[in-house]
Amino acid sequence: MMEDTIDRLRPRKALKQDRPLLGMPHPFDKLHPRMYASELLGTALLVFLGLSIVIAFWGRGAPLTALPIPAGARRLLTGFLFGSVGAAIAFSPIGKMSGAHINPAMTFAFWLEGKLRWRDASFYTLAQLIGAAFGSAALIFWGASGASDAWGASLPMKGVPYWLPIAGEAFCTFALVLLIFIFAAHKTTQPFTPLVNPPLFAVLTWLEAPLSGASANPARSFGPQLIAWLWQDWWVYWVGPCLGAGLAVAVLRIHTLRRLRPSEARTCHFGHHGATGPGPEHVV
Repeated sequence: MMEDTIDRLRPRKALKQDRPLLGMPHPFDKLHPRMYASELLGTALLVFLGLSIVIAFWGRGAPLTALPIPAGARRLLTGFLFGSVGAAIAFSPIGKMSGAHINPAMTFAFWLEGKLRWRDASFYTLAQLIGAAFGSAALIFWGASGASDAWGASLPMKGVPYWLPIAGEAFCTFALVLLIFIFAAHKTTQPFTPLVNPPLFAVLTWLEAPLSGASANPARSFGPQLIAWLWQDWWVYWVGPCLGAGLAVAVLRIHTLRRLRPSEARTCHFGHHGATGPGPEHVV
């Protein structure tokens, strides 16, 4: 009876949950293979479906190239549909599992923000690159039309200094990360975060695509570069997006903007346990 009373008076042990998308994996060095698999699948779908849209509008002999649409309007529509693919993936079960980064630059931004540990961030990036390779390999379905458009590869405009396409990619990624973070920071706007993508990519593709392709995603650029073995200026699509992502995170660390910083490394399904399981995983 005495022991039972003492046990009742003792403070209950704290329950530790595995929360990798809040930057708090438990245990600290735990890996999350199902989350990485979701990023791989999501990026593969983004690259295959998104670049299929690009090829359909711009590939020689592709179904939509004959439509009487001016180049500017064609870029606008291409960007909107590409962004819609990204939004659909975020809303899907894939987004529940991993947060639907499907972009190394977005993962880099969440890592800088402290919402993802380096182990998870590294495996996210690796999974995204592998997914991009698989997604681009599937573009062989387009045959000569895909080959004529280099499978949707991003290439800098010829004859311009390197700093211009780098600045263009940095600007695109800055806008993407900034808007995602702002929408993800508040409960009222969180459900609409993926809807940033279609209008944003429509405007960015219309405005900036002639300069660098408006990739804003190193994995999206890596996939077709690998399949076409087209490594011309490949580094532009890492330097520019990482600069843009870093700048967006830095801007939101200004004291007056601190409330616009997200609490989770997600673009959708906020508060969901994702691939880690619904309950406490460890007791200490």
